[in-house]
Amino acid sequence: MRKFTGLPAMALLTCAALALAGCSGSSGSSAKASASTSPSASAAPGADTAATSDLEAAYQRVVKNVLPSVVQITTTSDLGSGIVYDDKGHIVTNAHVVGNAKSFKVTLVNSHTPLDATLVSSYPAQDLAVIALSSPPKGLRAATFGDSTKVEVGQITLAMGSPLGLSGSVTQGIVSALGRTVSEGSSGGGTGATISNMVQTSAPINPGNSGGALVNLAGQVIGIPTLAATEPGLGDSTAAGIGFAIPASTVTKIADQIVKNGKVTESGRAALGITGRTVLNDAFEAAGVAVVSVVKDSAASKAGIQAGDIITKVGSSPITTIESLSEALATYAPGDKVAVTFDRGGNTRTVTVTLGQL
Repeated sequence: MRKFTGLPAMALLTCAALALAGCSGSSGSSAKASASTSPSASAAPGADTAATSDLEAAYQRVVKNVLPSVVQITTTSDLGSGIVYDDKGHIVTNAHVVGNAKSFKVTLVNSHTPLDATLVSSYPAQDLAVIALSSPPKGLRAATFGDSTKVEVGQITLAMGSPLGLSGSVTQGIVSALGRTVSEGSSGGGTGATISNMVQTSAPINPGNSGGALVNLAGQVIGIPTLAATEPGLGDSTAAGIGFAIPASTVTKIADQIVKNGKVTESGRAALGITGRTVLNDAFEAAGVAVVSVVKDSAASKAGIQAGDIITKVGSSPITTIESLSEALATYAPGDKVAVTFDRGGNTRTVTVTLGQL
């Protein structure tokens, strides 16, 4: 699990701040009368018991079917989780779980004997990676990935992984929000990636859960738990109930390319094609992104952006830091046309850029 700064001042989030509101039901004599005279009132306890029993059965069924596809991944310096992607031994996980390692020990949930695995490819820009078991065991069970477009707020979710090294752990929550854009820190092994369209969940995500499975009650993986919010005012402790998962559609798009080609060939992520750095104004406040260099034949180059220009806006999004630039670009796709505003020698200019691919 990687952390980022808490709400509402999270690094590069387009999330709204969360607010808690109390709810209360009806009260008074009319409510009491209704309860006492309703024929269904006496049947409610039995109905509640049956509903609880059905929900427990659904949880148990999902855990039984999916947990064997969730593994623990260990390197010499880190520990995380992964998902069996196919019966050939490919396992998808987070790039920050594999880090710089090339070989791994993988432990299946139904075994205590670690299996050897090697890196196929890592794609830090999306914080995803694929490793492969050297000798896949018989009966290896691949997980089923769901359709991200059908995920809805309020759906019950189960997070499966190895939090704090406790392999085969399961926590429960709901889908809290969709379409979040979140930036991961680059310290402590983080990739610094800005990831769009993430699934926000209340299912607890703890160190070691990264790379595991966020699952719906149909037994489908709808995301890979990756980030948990932290609150700077509380000593960077994890903010309870605010976690983020890379959606299944992104996972399968990236993993399919790595399995087939050994690398990502079509990221779907927009890029300007520059190297930049955050600049400060006279009040020592972040005030834009200075272009350090421009990639030859890139989107920026073709639009006439030059080294020394200071980018201050992309579309309608103000740009103050390199992180905010990454966040703005994450909302676009390669080939999109967008207005980019920049300062050159004290003069403000705006050009239309046809975005390239990261």
